[in-house]
Amino acid sequence: MKKYDYSKELKEFYKPSAKTVSAVTVPPMQFLKIDGQGDPNNSEQFSKSVEALFALSYAIKFFIKKNKEVDYRVFPLEGLWWVDDMRSFSVEDKSDWKWTLMIAQPEWVNETIVQEQREITFQKKGLNFLKLLRYEPYDEGQAAQITHIGPFSEEGSTIEKIHHFIRESGKQLAGLHHEIYLSDIRKGKPENWKTVIRQPFK
Repeated sequence: MKKYDYSKELKEFYKPSAKTVSAVTVPPMQFLKIDGQGDPNNSEQFSKSVEALFALSYAIKFFIKKNKEVDYRVFPLEGLWWVDDMRSFSVEDKSDWKWTLMIAQPEWVNETIVQEQREITFQKKGLNFLKLLRYEPYDEGQAAQITHIGPFSEEGSTIEKIHHFIRESGKQLAGLHHEIYLSDIRKGKPENWKTVIRQPFK
């Protein structure tokens, strides 16, 4: 049986340095996505969106393993974050944040598999948010990134480090603030959480 591990195959994009900012060109990838808004710390919409994303991602994984004889690690949760007026974007006040949560899917997945497994998963678990998931590509292109170690509340200085790197390179910020959550926050201590912070530029 073939085995696939995104952290090895796509190491450049999922295991960046925690010391220095790096520039990468992210290839187009397919994702399960869902949109929402509001403070993720106290939003039922956010928690139910995460639940639906992982439920379907694992259903697809087990289908692929059984029918295509490929075993792989489910990709981590990712989030795109913004507000209508980015000049007022604040990591302290999250009440007006908008977000797209997403989980990447490997090359063996297609629209037919997604729709079939969505229906099966809904019949088993009855998660209404499964109906809101969509399967589509995301082409991020050029971006700067670094791994932030610590709680989400302390990301401000890391984000500024990325923005400074982009400005010093003679580029401009473009696209959405992007985070990739490598740690299970239900188990690890906040000071050890690992989050990839990524910012596209042009």
